[in-house]
Formats: sequence, C-alpha cells, structure tokens
Amino acid sequence: MTTPPTLCDRGTVPSWIYLLHPPRERFVATITEEEAALMQTHAGYLAQLLEDGVLVLAGPTFGDVNTGISIFEADDEDAARAIMMADPAVAGGLMTPELRPMRVSFLRGRD
Repeated sequence: MTTPPTLCDRGTVPSWIYLLHPPRERFVATITEEEAALMQTHAGYLAQLLEDGVLVLAGPTFGDVNTGISIFEADDEDAARAIMMADPAVAGGLMTPELRPMRVSFLRGRD
C-alpha cells in the first residue's frame, strides 16, 4: 500500500508548529497591562510573518489554559527555532516555547 503524497512531499518547505505556554492558567482573563503590551508586540511579529509568507496560521486556545499555536514554514530546525525565539513573547520571557516539526497533510483549499 502506498502512502498518498502530502503537501511536504510535493516540494513545499517543511512546516513547524510552536506552542506558547502562558505563565499561568486563565492568562487571557488575568493579563496585566505590561503583559498586554508585550502581547501586542507579539501580534505585530506574527502579522509580519504572515505578510512575509512564513506564517500559515496562529491563535490562542481558550479555557483555563491559553496556549498559543503558530504553524509556519522554515527550511530546517535551526531556522524554525530562530523564528520562534525571535517572537517577542518568547524573547521577553513571558511565554515558554515548544517547537515541533509538523507535516501538513490536509489543508482546505489545497489539492
């Protein structure tokens, strides 16, 4: 049995996911002014990655644990880690990052 091709098998750049773990539960509901300012800078960073064609999608999860999720493209792990570590929420020490390689197997709007 052959495995159907994925988007990565079709010659696209590898995909990565980085998770941003907040400093406490209910982060969105308890965010301070200083944290909110840093998160605005984080949002600007993600907007620039999207404009540059690097970011695929990003957003927070809701509920008691507000993990941030960003799926993006980078040539290799070093490049992916550099993108993640440059995120102001990470560089500023607010969020704890977690990087994982990922294969986009299904994507709406793509063959």
